[in-house]
Amino acid sequence: MKIALNITKTIQDLLLGFMPEGTASILAMVIIALIYLAIFSVAGLMLVLVERKVAAWFQLRIGPNRVGPWGLLQTMADALKLVSKELTGTVKADMFLYNLAPYFVIVSSLMALAVFPFTQEFQAFDINIGIFFLIAISSIGVIGILLGGYASNNKFALIGAMRSGVQTISYELSVGLSLLTMILITGSLQLSEIVEVQKNGWLIVQGHIPAVIAFMIYMIAGTAETNRAPFDMVEAESELGAGFHTEYSGMKFAYFFLAEFINMFIIAAVAATVFFGGWLSPFGITDSIPWLGVFWFLGKTFALVFLMMWFRWTFPRLRVDQLLTLEWKYLLPLNLLNIVLMALIVWLGLTIQL
Repeated sequence: MKIALNITKTIQDLLLGFMPEGTASILAMVIIALIYLAIFSVAGLMLVLVERKVAAWFQLRIGPNRVGPWGLLQTMADALKLVSKELTGTVKADMFLYNLAPYFVIVSSLMALAVFPFTQEFQAFDINIGIFFLIAISSIGVIGILLGGYASNNKFALIGAMRSGVQTISYELSVGLSLLTMILITGSLQLSEIVEVQKNGWLIVQGHIPAVIAFMIYMIAGTAETNRAPFDMVEAESELGAGFHTEYSGMKFAYFFLAEFINMFIIAAVAATVFFGGWLSPFGITDSIPWLGVFWFLGKTFALVFLMMWFRWTFPRLRVDQLLTLEWKYLLPLNLLNIVLMALIVWLGLTIQL
């Protein structure tokens, strides 16, 4: 694993003038971690506000408009309310696991953010197994959900946690296979190299119809991975209350709530990087002005986030049997066929180079 950021190198060089190299390296990593934690918090609060505004737009109502201009400070007020709330729990809960569970969810989301290339220079860690790392880290979050549901000593929380385990294990297959389909074109798992390959055209264009199918499957499976409607059987309010986090309050509840929105951002960011060129501009602007790449990256990501929100406020919730039937009888076989088609296209050298 190599540090790939000029900003990281700059911070490390500044610290070397005041302290030994080992101490400077550790402190530089701590500073970068705090920067990403700030990005994490701001992005989460902003996405909550965007979700509420998008929901209002779809339902022909106004949405938050009281706190701050146009309601922009509403999520800040909600965050302050959650900070001030009492932390409660059930009497017979396993308190160690109960308190540990939210940190599994929040830390796994934060670790996933570290490998994204926001621009050519703004990437915390550029590791040669970037996609594999993301898939592995995304699997850790469900451990927190399972622990929270089990440790709460609540039947509804336990049912929600068990549903989450089944759903995540099922749809991870389609997420992984759809990404593997695109890796056949790039020949690399490293996110920076995947972006570089797309200087001749986005992978969704280079890969013909199999790439479009892979993108569609990825977005469906990715939405299911985040436990969002129409795949929100984990938190089905009409039957399970709040699902696995029924017994959580205050900041512990906020961790679960915030992680859901950051996971939505992560799913969209992976799609923007793998299918749509990441920070690259279709007009070559980012070649001459690299810092503009962050706006292209965030623009593509938020467009896909909007698509996921569109799913939520358009489609009704699936039943559990429909949820699993969709994956095992339709998406998985289609994915396996699609990866064979992509392998044939790459083998025959039929990828499009613009």
